[in-house]
Order: sequence, then C-alpha cells, then structure tokens
Amino acid sequence: MSDLDRLADLLGLEPHYHDIWGNRRETSSATKRALIAAMGLPAATDEEVAASLRAVERRSWTRPLPPVLVSGEGQEIGLGVALPAGLDDATLVWDLTPEGGSTRGGRVAVRDLPVTDRATIDGTSHERRALGALLPVSLPIGYHRLDVHVETTNGIGAGLSGSTTLIVTPEHCVTMEEMAPGGRSWGIGLQIYSLRSEQDWGMGDFRDLAGFAEVAGRLGAGLVGLNPLHALFPADPNHIGPYSPSSRQFLNILYIDPASVPEFSAPEGAGADDLHERIEAPAFQAALSAARRAELVDYPAVAALKLPLLEALHTRFRALPDDAPRKAAYAAFRREMGTALDRHALFDALHEHFFRQDSAQWMWRNWPAAFQNPQSAEVAAFAAEHADRVDFFAWAQFEADRQLGEAAGRGRAAGLAMGFYRDLAVAAHPGGGSAWADPSMLVQGANVGAPPDQFNLKGQNWGLAPLSPLGLREAAYRPFVELLRANMRHAAALRIDHVMALQHLFWIPEDGSDGAYVAYPFHDLLRIVALESRRSRCVVIGEDLGTVPEGFRPALERAGILSYRVLYFERTADGGFKPPGDYPAGSMATVSTHDLAPFKGFWTGRDLDWRQRLGLYPDDASRDKDRWDRGVDRWRLLQALSREGLRPDSYPTEDGAQPFRVELSVAVHAFLAHTPSRIVMVQIEDAVADDEQPNLPGTVDQHPNWRRRLPCKLEELESNNDFRLIIAPMADAVAR
Repeated sequence: MSDLDRLADLLGLEPHYHDIWGNRRETSSATKRALIAAMGLPAATDEEVAASLRAVERRSWTRPLPPVLVSGEGQEIGLGVALPAGLDDATLVWDLTPEGGSTRGGRVAVRDLPVTDRATIDGTSHERRALGALLPVSLPIGYHRLDVHVETTNGIGAGLSGSTTLIVTPEHCVTMEEMAPGGRSWGIGLQIYSLRSEQDWGMGDFRDLAGFAEVAGRLGAGLVGLNPLHALFPADPNHIGPYSPSSRQFLNILYIDPASVPEFSAPEGAGADDLHERIEAPAFQAALSAARRAELVDYPAVAALKLPLLEALHTRFRALPDDAPRKAAYAAFRREMGTALDRHALFDALHEHFFRQDSAQWMWRNWPAAFQNPQSAEVAAFAAEHADRVDFFAWAQFEADRQLGEAAGRGRAAGLAMGFYRDLAVAAHPGGGSAWADPSMLVQGANVGAPPDQFNLKGQNWGLAPLSPLGLREAAYRPFVELLRANMRHAAALRIDHVMALQHLFWIPEDGSDGAYVAYPFHDLLRIVALESRRSRCVVIGEDLGTVPEGFRPALERAGILSYRVLYFERTADGGFKPPGDYPAGSMATVSTHDLAPFKGFWTGRDLDWRQRLGLYPDDASRDKDRWDRGVDRWRLLQALSREGLRPDSYPTEDGAQPFRVELSVAVHAFLAHTPSRIVMVQIEDAVADDEQPNLPGTVDQHPNWRRRLPCKLEELESNNDFRLIIAPMADAVAR
C-alpha cells in the first residue's frame, strides 16, 4: 500500500463502495487527500501524507493508554499499555476509579505483563503489554477512569503516565417488553410547529404539544412522535430546517409558549415592562391574529411576537429574589448542562451580534478571526460585556426544557403509556453552535450526504458537518454520550435519523471531489447507545432506509435497536407489498414519513403533481413513468388488502383508478396494525386525511417545507370523525 492508502485506511476511509445498482465505485486519490485534510491532517503532497502517517502511527505508541476503551458487561477488559522497550525492571502503578465509587489500585512489575505487539517509532523501540487481565471484570456498567504511571530505578520511562476512560456497557437497549404491556404500543407522529390551537402564536409550541399529548393519551396511544426539537438560529428565523440545526444538544426556543412561563402572570417588579398592556395593544393583537390565520407558519412573524416577550420575561426572572425556587432550579439546570450550555448561549449571543451587523456573517467562519475561537480573549471579553444577553439564551434553554418536561408529564397523566418519541438528526450545520463550540468534533471541509440512488441520480449533499471519528475517540466519546442524553430527556423512545451513520457516513469534500464513505467505531457506538438507553429507559429506533451495509441490520437487532419500516418501501421481490406477517417484530412500522407523501397524497398523486409543477423531472418520460408506477402501486396495494380481508366494501375491485376515501386509509392502517412490529405509528397528516407532506426532498424554497399547518385545530381533534376512524385499528390491535 502507498502511504496515502495506508493513512486513509488508518483513518477509516473506505477504499470503495457499491452503489444501489451494485456498481463498484473506487475512492479516488483526490478524495482521499481532501477528506484526510478535512480531518485536520495535511495531505496535499506526498511529503505531507508521509508526515501525517507517521503522526498517526506515533500516537498509538507514544502514550501509554488509548483515550477510551469500550467493553461489554462481564467481559475481560482487553486493554494494552504502550511502553518504551527496556522497562522490564520498572513497576507499573495503576489506579481504577469506578463511576461514583472509590479508587482502588495496584502495582505490577512490567516484566510480568505479556508483550502483545512491538514497533519502532522514530528509531525508538516500543512494546504493547497486556494489562486488562489485572483489572476487575466485575465493573458495573458505566464510565470509569484508569490512571497508570511508571516507577523506575534507571531513569528510562521515568514520569511516564497516562489515563483512559473505560466504558462498560450492557448487551442491548431497553426493550419494548420492559416498557409497554405486551411489548407493543402505537402512537401518533407530528411536526410540533404544525399544530393549530385557539391560543397559538402562529405555530405549534410546547403548550400545544401538551394539549395534543393529553388527547393522544385519552385515545389510548402510547407514544407521541416528534420532529427534531434541535436548536436553530434565533437571530435568523428564516433558517427553519429541523434536520439542519445549530446544535443537536439543545432546543429550539421558538417552541416556548410565553404565556406558560411562570413569570408571565407574576407581579411585576420595579421598572418591569407591562407585558399585558403590550400584548393587548392593537398593533400586537393585529400581528398575532395574522400569524394565527396564516395557512403556513411565518417564522419571522412568530419570532417577532415571541422573542421580545421572552426577553421581558427574562428581565422579570432576573428580578426575582435570589432565594426564589425558580432561580434555584435554573442554577441546577446550568450546573447539569455545564460548559456545553455556556458555549451554546454564548454562540447565540455572538451570532446575533454579527448577523445583525452584516448578514454575510451568518456563518461563524466569516466572523473576525479572534471570534472564531471560543477560548480567545476577545470572546471572553464579549461574554463579560454581554453577560445579560448570554444569560437570556441560557435561560431560554432552561425554560424550553421545563416546558417540554411539563408537556411529557401532562401526556402521561392523561394516559399516554410511554410518552414522547424524539428524533435525532444525523448531523449539525457547519455554521452552527456545535461546530463553533468544539471544532475538533465537527469536521470542516466536508459535508454529509448520500451516494447516487434511484431518487437522486447525482447523489445528495445535505450541507451538514459530520462528527469526526478521530475527535470522538480522543474525547472518549463524551460528545456522543451528551448528545444521546440530551435527546433522551423527557422521552420514552428515540429515533436515530440515518442510523447507518453509526457504522459509516458518506462524506463529500468541499473542493468538489467525489464523495466516499468514512467508517466510525460502530460497535463502540452501538454499545454506548445501549448503555444510555438503559439509563434513560428509552427505546431506540434506527432509521435504516436507503443503502444499508451488509450485516448492519442483524447488528442493530442484537443491540435491541428497532428497525424503521415504511409501508411504501416494504416490497416483495416482484414489487408487491409485503404481507403484515413478513414485517420483523423488532421494528417500528409506519405508512409514511415527513419526507414522503401522506397516504391521501400518495393515492391521489399529490406529490407527483408537486414534482411536475416544480420541474423536478428531467424529462416527460420520467414523469410519465412515475405516474404509471403509482397506478401500479395502487393496484398492488388493493391486492395486498384483499389478501388480508381488509379491502373496504366501497372499493368493489382492485382497480387502482378508484378515488381516495377515508375508509381506504383506515384499511391501510389496519394492515399495519396486523404486523408484529413492536411500535406502529400514524402520521398526523394521515390521521386527519391531509394530502400535503411536510418536506419535499430536493427542494428548499420552491415547496413550503417545514411550514405546513394542520387543517384542523387541536380543540377539534377528538371530535374529528376521520381522525378517530383512522387511529381506531391501532388502538384495537394493541389492546388485543
């Protein structure tokens, strides 16, 4: 292998992949150089490649311990310690600190540790010696710390020391059998912003979510599925994509309901604004009425209504006595969230500052150089000078978290057996808070995407920054752990978008080179998912649509992660729809997703109408083929319903040209309810027989992505006949 190939291999760049048609695609040298550079290692010339290769190889031999080791519960910890050769007469001293426990340690002669490997680095001989057998195998699941240092009499290796994080994990995630009676449940999935109510502010928020959770609980649902709640960019409410967040660790503060903030009804302190007088002003009421009447969510209008009120409520909060329970709760939240919250709030304040000066400074990489480093003196001075503004953004996260938790509690009190099912996006925006706060974690110079497939012949560039595999290991997976914990808060289930990212991600260099797959420490990440699932009592669902690596789904199954099965894609070899019994029990089943047409839109071809209207077809032949294929699919679906005895009487034949009727949607959801899938979800658009999808992939502004509002109000749902008819098969199936 050349130095470039060896370096690429060490860094996890896959040398080739097979596309969806089975064609082998080689990773070019240009792509390897570009992606290695994106990982922070120079690779433009052969000399740089050779130097980077030496640096990577040196790293594992010139420090005694790796930064992290993940092991299964009850397994021997297969840990080696790297030492210079010639230390046989030295003593290795080790101290092990279990999570939440007391340190224990020991001493061992280096000569008594078996040599497992040798290498010569920069002319110096090194040995790797087995240490794991000396460590207790009874460590409980959790995060433990091991420290070692060398004591020597001849000076060789004197002062050598190292530490590592030992992560001990359970075999699999928490199971549905542990979470729900009979091991099955059903739920309703929705985009929170789409909710309408008598008291909304132009978009659904956490108060509306609480009301919806109560409705779902009363109707017997076990889960309410949510779109990603990730933090966006408060200074720019035009950035609305929930799958392109500033941070996946924090919340979108536009989901806060100002009227539910405790200080909203609190007596005003000296000099506090009269909120109610402001709200009752004719201009405010006119803007509020316009936002409520809007067919689509107008995010800038909502932000103009909410953010000034939240700022005034923050002022009231700061005026509370120091011993007020709310202030104690806020202090506890800040301690729990730690440095990550401090940096996120500081980023929001900086982003607002620079964006208001010049919209070209939307990306933090366009800020003055000193402000691109979160640890610079200039950033510290900004934080001190704008402490109130930074505190506002931290307080907004506190209040958003409180309202989300309250909504979850209200749902459970109303009978929602499990609770919320949250969604974790695959990556974050490169111009957002996560990338700025810890640049070693998010790659700059490459974007996440997907290789060409039948839907996107040129592939896809999602414009998101991938996590760095190197950075993850160097940080002992801490950012990944924090990400899981943040998204399992107030949740009973977590959907991991594009779960194949646990094994590998398709990176596309910013220099225009072709993309390639980059491997991640799959088994380590799977084990950590299982550990955090058990700690949070949170079922995990992996969105495994698209190109799935061989052996990937069995590995998920062993880890207790449910597969994600969509009716439209579950086909037999001849293109027909699979019978319910062929769905795996270890799965969550749904008719559609946010990126696909709801069932009424599928049946009527509403999504195809949009594609034609927006010119997304390369030619008339492609358009006509889609229309023909959809007609065949309608016929095949009626055949599948007939085989199960579910075809409605109002559909006397299997002719796919028959119009849409609600009873057909009822039958299709009954079809899913007959599967053995552990969870069956109904999308809210299907439940109210809507034909418009939340997002149309391949579009940005041409289609009203992430802006659609439901056709009926929250207060009308329980009496909506279509809604009750369509969810009835789910409730009946789970009750059996």
